[in-house]
Amino acid sequence: MPCPPNSTAARDAAFHAHPYTNHDSHGKTGPLVITRGEGIRVFDEDGKDYIEAMSGLWCTALGWSEERLVKAAATEMARLPFYHSFSGRVPDITVDLAEKLISLAPVPMSKVLFANSGSESNDTAIKLIWYFNNALERPEKKKIIARERAYHGVTLGAGSLTRIPMVQQDFDLPIDRILHTTCPHYYRYAKDGETEEEFATRCAEDLERLILDEGPDTVAAFFAEPLMGAGGVLVPPATYFEKIQAVLRRYDVLMVVDEVICGFGRTGNWWGSQTFGIEPDMLVTAKALSSGYLPVSALMVSEPIWEAMVAESRKIGIFGHGFTYSGHPVPAAVALETLKIYEERNILDHVRAISPVLQRGLREFAGHPFVGEVRGVGFVGAVELVRDKATREAFDPSLGVGAYLVSRAQEYGLIVRPLGDIIAFSPPLITEEDEIGEIMARFGRALEETGTWVQDQGLG
Repeated sequence: MPCPPNSTAARDAAFHAHPYTNHDSHGKTGPLVITRGEGIRVFDEDGKDYIEAMSGLWCTALGWSEERLVKAAATEMARLPFYHSFSGRVPDITVDLAEKLISLAPVPMSKVLFANSGSESNDTAIKLIWYFNNALERPEKKKIIARERAYHGVTLGAGSLTRIPMVQQDFDLPIDRILHTTCPHYYRYAKDGETEEEFATRCAEDLERLILDEGPDTVAAFFAEPLMGAGGVLVPPATYFEKIQAVLRRYDVLMVVDEVICGFGRTGNWWGSQTFGIEPDMLVTAKALSSGYLPVSALMVSEPIWEAMVAESRKIGIFGHGFTYSGHPVPAAVALETLKIYEERNILDHVRAISPVLQRGLREFAGHPFVGEVRGVGFVGAVELVRDKATREAFDPSLGVGAYLVSRAQEYGLIVRPLGDIIAFSPPLITEEDEIGEIMARFGRALEETGTWVQDQGLG
């Protein structure tokens, strides 16, 4: 349906290029225009409410219109609206945030480098891996391994780590020295009769074979999300990270953990690293760090990496990396207040109490004829749609079954996200039990309507 002339939607189509959008079809249909948010709901320009069961983009952990975060931003904006951390200067609030993050780290960390997004912090990690190995006089040890279906961002380096076709196709990615190994999705990639532990062993063996084929002296680091988010909410099989880390230690390969989605309670612990037993050398965080209220990200590095940074600074005379807004005082103030709220309101206890309700609710859809797998942990989950449950045959992607379901959910006042034919859920961490019930009810109606549509179209 065309946008009314001079409407916000029409002006958006005329002037705004959206991320992750089909620009051809969007120019004809226009956007859903959101004007305000309250709690776990957002409202469109007509006043209709939607339960935001994706926390925006996995990030708005405390929901919308949290007054303490609004006040923290306003107070800092009036006190110190901007300052930088270049050349030995620093906003005081940035120091407070760095100290707090180091105290929360899942393993001992030395320093924090701030940026504005997960993509930027992952790019920074790539640069530091190369910098670190130059400091150690290992100029050949520069290759970095990520995983098939990984998502680490869309900048030049992070987009190379990301292994989702649309992120790389026709952008001339990945760049050189970036490699990919097996995706640890048991449902899709395990062999017949293979247990989770056996599949995890095979994933570790695939990684070791890749390192040996490339040459251990050339492989520097391995990037992993504890739970793979945008790749399909993929929960690692039992013993996976234990076996992967054993391989990395054997060949002196750094472990970089991307906690952009998993950090700050999403999996039921402060960090996904704690949930899945990971010991990172570097850790990247963003999103829930400020509950999505302002752009901020952080990269934490271990002491050996910091020592190399000091040595290179001594040799070169300066550490030649940083962003104008690294450690910006206003996002830093909001992030610090966000962390205080998580602690004061015992957000981890709430997630642990309510997440079983979410996981049980999602698993009630497992019997639907077009649902292949339901998976998740903590406050994140997914429903994977299939054409045939018995064979796990997927729908032809061109049919847009997942997109159709999400559009029907939106009609029922529920916002979820299609990752192809995988429907992702990541509700705000403040969501209550009755609200989980409403999410499930709205999704259930959309799923039944989609099943009928599939059958009527002869697609199933």
